[in-house]
Amino acid sequence: MGAPSPPRAWAEIDLSALRHNLEVAREISSCAVMAVVKAGAYGHELETVARTLAQADVAFFGVANVGEARRIADAGVTTRIYLLGATWADERAEIVARGWTPCLSSLDEARDFDQLAQAANVRLKVHLAVDTGMGRGGFVADDLPHQMPQLEALDGIEIEGLGSHLPSADEDETFTREQFTRFTNLAQALGGRDRFKWIHLSNSAGLLGYPSSPCNLVRPGLMLYGISPLPKFQDKLKNVMSLKSRVTLIRELPAGHGVSYGRTFITQRPTRVATIGIGYGDGYPRHLSGQGAEVWIKGHRHPLLGRVTMDQIMIDVTDHADIEVGDEVEVFGPHLRVDEVAAKAGTIAWEILTGITPRVVRVHHTE
Repeated sequence: MGAPSPPRAWAEIDLSALRHNLEVAREISSCAVMAVVKAGAYGHELETVARTLAQADVAFFGVANVGEARRIADAGVTTRIYLLGATWADERAEIVARGWTPCLSSLDEARDFDQLAQAANVRLKVHLAVDTGMGRGGFVADDLPHQMPQLEALDGIEIEGLGSHLPSADEDETFTREQFTRFTNLAQALGGRDRFKWIHLSNSAGLLGYPSSPCNLVRPGLMLYGISPLPKFQDKLKNVMSLKSRVTLIRELPAGHGVSYGRTFITQRPTRVATIGIGYGDGYPRHLSGQGAEVWIKGHRHPLLGRVTMDQIMIDVTDHADIEVGDEVEVFGPHLRVDEVAAKAGTIAWEILTGITPRVVRVHHTE
């Protein structure tokens, strides 16, 4: 057998840029950091990112579910793990046994964790999630003060933190400032930092655009991976993921020739068409079809032709005769940012990053 063929699509992940972006978060907020690494660290490969950020002494890793928590713990990472969402009843015994930190949204959850912790002869550290406008989970803000005596009577849990979430920090400044005020007033009414070791509200947009008080913990996600949800801060961050492919074929097509499924694009001139080895099966969005999308090859942008297919896309390289089969293609990266690609696909950078499929090889480097 010959040597294995190189991947047709791969993601280069710059771990030094990841560390740089973490330091930006710290410089701006001065708070401790919960690094949000859910969804495979936003597509950047969970275990490697967790090991990298653990060396930078983050306070917590924020994950979406027990499966992600298990992967981090089983990779030998000892940083505390925080479960950002609600948990199933059948998952809670493992959470107690492993000492992971759940956020609680109801008395029923709290009572269940209390019973499990007492049965295991431990006292589980928990945070209370409070709904100050997101509408997804948490104790209703006006109800929590009345429920605190019942929560504090549970001997198996230690209420260590209070948190909430910002739904519109990158879209609605007025509402967000009101939300900060609402959360601040609630936190102070419940005892503030004298009562809670950790108080947290800000995601990436909240961290970048608003003062952190009364919080002492922030939860950056997207900004760690090099994309600012508030454009004015983009220059402070470094690109982490570059999605790449190669030219697999170059053909000369005459005027009047269709390109890709549905023949939605017809050549208007003799056209040099490069086929690239990436498609929606790799996470390159089909919704980019006909939306003016481009890729970067040899120092220039080149337009997408026709529809994105499962495994391949076609690019117009008529005006650049130096492009050859095997040339590297930047699908997004430092020259063509993922948020630009997302906008043309009618979606958000979060979805593009987390949608890169497993067949795309992740290549991590530190320089």
